[in-house]
Amino acid sequence: MSRCIFGARISLSVATSVVILSLGVGIAIGSLAGFYGGWLDTVLNVYLINAFMAIPGILLAIAFVAFSGPGFGNLVAALSLTMWTGFARLVRAQVAAAAQMEYVEAARTLGASDLRIIVRHILPNILQPVLVQAALGLATAVLSEATLSFLGLGAPPPAPSWGNMLNDARSHLFDSPHMVLFPALAVMICVVAFNFLGDVLRDAADPRRKATVALPAEA
Repeated sequence: MSRCIFGARISLSVATSVVILSLGVGIAIGSLAGFYGGWLDTVLNVYLINAFMAIPGILLAIAFVAFSGPGFGNLVAALSLTMWTGFARLVRAQVAAAAQMEYVEAARTLGASDLRIIVRHILPNILQPVLVQAALGLATAVLSEATLSFLGLGAPPPAPSWGNMLNDARSHLFDSPHMVLFPALAVMICVVAFNFLGDVLRDAADPRRKATVALPAEA
């Protein structure tokens, strides 16, 4: 039980770091592509993002960690390489839609710079779907970290994480099944919890759901 509890620190630290790093890269690239469009959008969206999405994420992460060696920093970098594209695609679509709104045109007319328009006017208005994607990304990062640790490419021993605990317990599956059961339950509960969090945030951000709740009950 102590190793399961302590392993949560490593798994959640990796997942949080991956989402923060991926979100930062995705917001930067997606904002540039969505706001300016044209040839820059073609380069960033069509070529760069599609090039990363064409490679299976887990294979790219395995190759990166195998080349650079296991460790916390390399694990975060490897998983971030596979996750930033989803954030970039989402931010690009949201920024491209928001850039056509009247308040952006008003800010541009008043002489606001492009950076100020993006940071002060556009990004705060697209924050809700990005937060939903981030919550779902935490679940993906926890599962990916457990997969790499199970393959021996995560945090090196003796540091416990749920993935390498499952790897260590494989040989004791039949004589001590609890060694496999509890780390697996921890991963499952954590992933399901983050998915539920994403669903709650999505429902809270849905204006149609708010309008339905606000309607008076029929007699």
